Amino acid sequence: MAYRRKKRAWSLALCASTMLAFSGSGAQAADQFKQAADGASIECAVSARELTRFALIDDQFASVSKISTGTPYNDFAVTNEPLRGDIYVSVPETYAARSISFFATTKKGFVYKVSCQVEPVPAVQVFITNPAIATSKASGWESETPLETSAVRLIQAMANDQTVDGFEVRQSSALPARVGDLEIQLIADYRGSALAGKVIRLANRGRRPLALAEADLASSQTLAISIAQPTLKSGESTVAFIVGSNGGLGHD
Repeated sequence: MAYRRKKRAWSLALCASTMLAFSGSGAQAADQFKQAADGASIECAVSARELTRFALIDDQFASVSKISTGTPYNDFAVTNEPLRGDIYVSVPETYAARSISFFATTKKGFVYKVSCQVEPVPAVQVFITNPAIATSKASGWESETPLETSAVRLIQAMANDQTVDGFEVRQSSALPARVGDLEIQLIADYRGSALAGKVIRLANRGRRPLALAEADLASSQTLAISIAQPTLKSGESTVAFIVGSNGGLGHD
């Protein structure tokens, strides 16, 4: 009996860790989302007829450096919007080249090389994130309390559907997996600097009541775990919150 219990716990943990390491990607949005480190190149597409907006997440553009051709009909224009710190790029109909490029410096001191193809598309937006900014903010939030306490705070935030400063939150479209009568599905993924959290939906697909134990879902990397409803009747479901070290719970 003890062997069966241990085998069931190991199977659940293995299934959960394997499933949580992969989440489906949604349909590609019309807007463009780019991640870039300091000094990196950002490739994108700009509109050949309308404006293209470039926006930095948690930062602002300070200046743009580009080479001018000296002929307005064959040169693209960059306008800095001072209130939000965005820039707008416009390409004239007479522009002969199929691409544009420029260097951009941000108010937080990062420099990016932007290289974009000119495409016959409507007005578009390009959102740029730098993981270093979010990591710094997440690290500050995590360091407010000891790591174990921060893990509990993250569970509380996930349980209340709250955003956490600096954490990337992604909704999952992963299909559910089955371990016996238990159905497991990843709902959301929280990722910070040192901590990572998962929101999981658990459902009893069997005919008998099912008792859930935190040890069944925990792994060696788990720092905190909470199951909203430990006992499920047939057809009932609940949610579990798991927090571990960033990288220990698996990446998408």
